Amino acid sequence: MYAPAAFTPHHAVSVAFAAARSFGLVVACDRGRPVASLLPFRLAESEKALRATFHVAKANPLAALAARGGDWLIAVTGADAYVSPDWYASGDQVPTWLYETVQLGGPVHVVPGEHTRDHLDQLAAAFEAWHAPKAPWDVSKIAPARRDALMQAIVGIEMTVETVAGGFKLNQHKSDADQVAVVRALARQADPAARTIAARMAAQRPHLAYEPPAPLQYQPLASE
Repeated sequence: MYAPAAFTPHHAVSVAFAAARSFGLVVACDRGRPVASLLPFRLAESEKALRATFHVAKANPLAALAARGGDWLIAVTGADAYVSPDWYASGDQVPTWLYETVQLGGPVHVVPGEHTRDHLDQLAAAFEAWHAPKAPWDVSKIAPARRDALMQAIVGIEMTVETVAGGFKLNQHKSDADQVAVVRALARQADPAARTIAARMAAQRPHLAYEPPAPLQYQPLASE
């Protein structure tokens, strides 16, 4: 993925962003033709490797492609927003689009069928933890016959992540005056994504005076 140095986050920040989102466009290639699906995934890092696990329906073309192996891509995106040149404090600006994205790449293999239950347990536990203190749901709450049928209908896939590329385009190269002006403009937009980008920009230069209006509060990732 192309990203100028000014927009390239630290490796750990990119990994944390992908793990926090846990949802992306999974892309494979079938004889030169791209095949893709939007899928939730679980990202886990050990001393040996960073791995992303997910699953697809057996009818999904990705299932057959996973059996062949090969390198795949997971494109993870966050908020994005258009910026009008009229919003800058300085002149001679052009329209642009601000965004956050991370791409994970590496070889894939099919998760053996006997490990499908473990895969589902770990995936559900990861997402259910977001809703604590709610008692977590798990697959044991499904009737055994239906649970077995569902597990037979999916294919678990694991990617060994060998490349992590991040691009956080948040006007890092602009002046403080332009930063404040754009944050204020984005924070006034009706689109929640625009307000999220405003909060992300403000978090990068918290010493500046952004009011009025104050952007939404941004909660930084654990690694930032």
